[in-house]
Amino acid sequence: MEAIVSDPAGAVIGLDFDGTLAPIVPDPAQAVIHPKAPGVLAELGARVRAVAIVTGRPAATALELGPGLADVPGLVVLGHYGFERWEDGRISAPPPPPGVPRAEAELPLLLESLGVRGVTIEDKGRAVAVHTRRSPDPEGALEALREPLAKLAGEHGLVVEPGRMVLELRPPGMDKGQALGLFLAERAARSVMFVGDDLGDLAAFEAVRASGLPGVTVCSGSAEVTALAERADIVVDGPDGVVALLEELVAAIGGR
Repeated sequence: MEAIVSDPAGAVIGLDFDGTLAPIVPDPAQAVIHPKAPGVLAELGARVRAVAIVTGRPAATALELGPGLADVPGLVVLGHYGFERWEDGRISAPPPPPGVPRAEAELPLLLESLGVRGVTIEDKGRAVAVHTRRSPDPEGALEALREPLAKLAGEHGLVVEPGRMVLELRPPGMDKGQALGLFLAERAARSVMFVGDDLGDLAAFEAVRASGLPGVTVCSGSAEVTALAERADIVVDGPDGVVALLEELVAAIGGR
């Protein structure tokens, strides 16, 4: 943190979206960014080298659920774990993988055959997510789905990304760690912070450490995921805690 405060112009601030900037909710489509987050990110964006949101969401979805994010100076959104990039109002991405719609077409019959109830399917364009949060037994449904979804993913050249009451089928070849590492090199960063909340953010934590830069990892803590907190330099209490930490960082940079 000291390196970021003493040399903000060399700092990259990376953040996850769900569970970090926005609280986790039963229906992912109803998620909304913390009301104070766009403002504090705008203050940071004016002071640091770059602010990057690294998310499994499509970049456009993160922006829709985060009114005001598009006004953050220099913001880059690395969507779909880095396969997609939003910057200066434009999205760039390779063609969508054919395995995703094929796997999605098979999901309803698979879920019916397994007899799991209250499970929902989210079409994410370049990925498809199966949520168990609304099931009468979310943990039980998640366990029942792990092996069948791994088999389905393998049949279509996909991998399974586990999360908070969700299993996501997505293309291989990129994760949050690779996306963050490439971005740090692109921007010639001199320090880095990454804030996340879920298992998919472990790769980004490792990228911070592998970069060799002065870095800090922050966990937006929850009772659902403990593995991230165990590896974080700082643990805060959900999106409220994330925003409070960012406010403290802005104040520290401004007061130096």
